[in-house]
Amino acid sequence: MKLSEFKFDLPQEKIALYPKENRDESRLMVVNRKTKTIEHKFFKDVIEYFDEGDVFIFNDTKVFPARLYGNKEKTGAKIEVFLLRELNKEGRLWDVLVDPARKIRVGNKLYFGDSDLVAEVIDNTTSRGRTIRFLYDGSDDDFRKAVNELGEMPLPKYIKRKVEPEDTDRYQTVYASKIGAVAAPISGLHFTKHLLKKLELKGIDLTFLTLHIGLGSFREVDVEDLTKHKMDSEYFNILESTSEIVNLALENKKRVCSVGTTTLRGLESSVSAGGKLKPIDSWTDKFIFPPYDFKISNALITNFQAPESTLLMMACAFGGFDLIMHAYQEALKEDYRFLAYGDALLII
Repeated sequence: MKLSEFKFDLPQEKIALYPKENRDESRLMVVNRKTKTIEHKFFKDVIEYFDEGDVFIFNDTKVFPARLYGNKEKTGAKIEVFLLRELNKEGRLWDVLVDPARKIRVGNKLYFGDSDLVAEVIDNTTSRGRTIRFLYDGSDDDFRKAVNELGEMPLPKYIKRKVEPEDTDRYQTVYASKIGAVAAPISGLHFTKHLLKKLELKGIDLTFLTLHIGLGSFREVDVEDLTKHKMDSEYFNILESTSEIVNLALENKKRVCSVGTTTLRGLESSVSAGGKLKPIDSWTDKFIFPPYDFKISNALITNFQAPESTLLMMACAFGGFDLIMHAYQEALKEDYRFLAYGDALLII
């Protein structure tokens, strides 16, 4: 397929700037692949579509405050430093994006507020990418505490407002536990502890994998021929206990629901020759776009994504291109809210 086939007009006013007051009161569009029907619900109604023995798989990655603001030595110019991933714990080496990048060269030092935190640029990686070394004398715990205090939650740039205190809680799932993501698994933001308990009481199994979301999932696709697009690698981990729960559900012909495209991508990155889910501790650069034969999940919860995004492509691969693009037009017409703080889509 071609990039241009995933293009549609997304007006700025359709992009949610704030989440709903209650997580599970977002709207939910339900798309049935067999009947080609669309229903309009609220997210808390998701429980109606699942029964005892079905499985929900969540991504339990936890977002850290990855966006820092420093000042360049001598000039004092304000520089945004976006932490992507830690390259070496002992050396405090990090892969980062800097903005404005033209001002930052190898050898430059950056100072962060009145803290003891200083960073030195040691390599150029891409046009905006740099490798930096933090110069800090304290313990690793103290270093991470300093980063957490100085950093802010990395809300996506399309949310055109300043980060506010409530974002610390709301741009994080209620079950987040493994620190390492620079973006939230947004489909999981709709779940409350109460809704999770209701699912459990209905006999639905809840299990987890970890996939630390980097910016690769959101990097713009700049080639018309999708076979030429390369995804950035992201770390993921699937435990044996998760594999056992999922494989049992598949054997029993139950619904296996991926909560989010990152979960879906992780699952499809570790499938045995016999179509079973395997435990794994690795990295994935898997890029899924139509047509694609999914081996594990038969239900998907996703938010309404940006045009020409890899996340939209994955949803179309799962639900069928024509049906999902039609659902998106319906969402625009019915005033659904888009992107991270927006509404949800359940594909069954």
